Amino acid sequence: MSLLPQEVIRAKRDGEVLDPADIAGFIKGLTTGAVGEGQAAAFAMAVFFNGMNRAEAVALTLAMRDSGDVLEWPEIDRPIVDKHSTGGVGDNVSLMLAPIAAACGLAVPMISGRGLGHTGGTLDKMDSIPGYMTAPSNSVFRKAVLEAGCAIIGQTGDLAPADKRLYAIRDVTATVESVPLITASILSKKLAAGLGALVLDVKCGNGSFMDDTERAEELARSLVAVANGAGLKTTAVLTDMDEPLASAAGNAVEVANAVRFLTGAAQDPRLRKVTLTLVADMLVSGGLAADRDAGMEQAGRALDDGRAADSFAQMVKLLGGPADFVERYNDYLAQAPLIVDILAKDDGWVAGYDTRGTGMAVVSLGGGRTRPEDDIDHAVGLTDFLPVGTKVSRGDVLCRVHARSNDQVSMARGRLDNAISLSSVPVEAGPVVLRTIVPD
Repeated sequence: MSLLPQEVIRAKRDGEVLDPADIAGFIKGLTTGAVGEGQAAAFAMAVFFNGMNRAEAVALTLAMRDSGDVLEWPEIDRPIVDKHSTGGVGDNVSLMLAPIAAACGLAVPMISGRGLGHTGGTLDKMDSIPGYMTAPSNSVFRKAVLEAGCAIIGQTGDLAPADKRLYAIRDVTATVESVPLITASILSKKLAAGLGALVLDVKCGNGSFMDDTERAEELARSLVAVANGAGLKTTAVLTDMDEPLASAAGNAVEVANAVRFLTGAAQDPRLRKVTLTLVADMLVSGGLAADRDAGMEQAGRALDDGRAADSFAQMVKLLGGPADFVERYNDYLAQAPLIVDILAKDDGWVAGYDTRGTGMAVVSLGGGRTRPEDDIDHAVGLTDFLPVGTKVSRGDVLCRVHARSNDQVSMARGRLDNAISLSSVPVEAGPVVLRTIVPD
């Protein structure tokens, strides 16, 4: 490294553009321990205030990718495509998307994360399935991708380890929200997974990480530009998170929702729209569909004829879960002992959600974390949300609380009373797919 760590920090502190070699050297030092936590924190704060241009962000992303293993898939003859969501409430899209995409001919090695704060984590949902391994051996992971076409697992210590270290530092230094740092964190893991293409679901609205639409679009454009600059074909879809996406929020309850979706027993319309749109864009990026309309048709067929449910069942079995999970999911998923209805206090229409507050109601039940080391209760959660615009009468069920105790019910009820608003006049829901971001 031509510059010492303190010189890199000083240069970025003063608003200078960093040389890619200096960025690579700093991240290598972070990985080996030559760069201390205080220096990493100072670097993150300097980037937070002064930002990075596209070339710097690409260099940071590639350096973090190269801090560990980079997977290759010589045994896979399918296009290797994945999706990443910035997270929300009731966002169980991955559980349906991966098997639908696999049923359409893609390979989806999906490396996911856990929930923190008000947003749910895909790995926590998959942990609801008895026996399912979210941290399998490399051989089991590869076998699942080869045979089922998809596998949803967690980040191993060997993939982008610099990201793990830098994120932990950002989390306690108020620098999480930096767009260049978010961009490098997300993309370094996806690049390390050996993908051929990536589709991003960037949420905006009151239940998202970035509730401001302009800020969310800024992140989407940064992700698309940097990913393509790093050699990964990437597009993004901006989607609405002003209400829970699925009619359930929690862990086991979202898995149950996903199984019903895959089998056709029940499909939330907004959830279907987002899921099929993202799969369609994956098929286009992977060269298996000419355009989004053709991809939507392919994805819809794979879902409706049962092939996607078969892919999900095979993935669960190959990763250690029950072979008959799809047929008997209610027998395997943990059930909360109390199910209590939240009722409408007046006639009217569902006008909107404080979606973040709804997510925090799940956390108050024990279904989410406020600290990374917190345990999760997979059984608890919320179900039966009504879409915005639904007409209700006094006494109708607005949602249901799945809890362990009456105290938990009371805490959740207090949050939900303020989180679901009614209108005395009809309300029309807005679109759930807002816009698409493609490379410049």
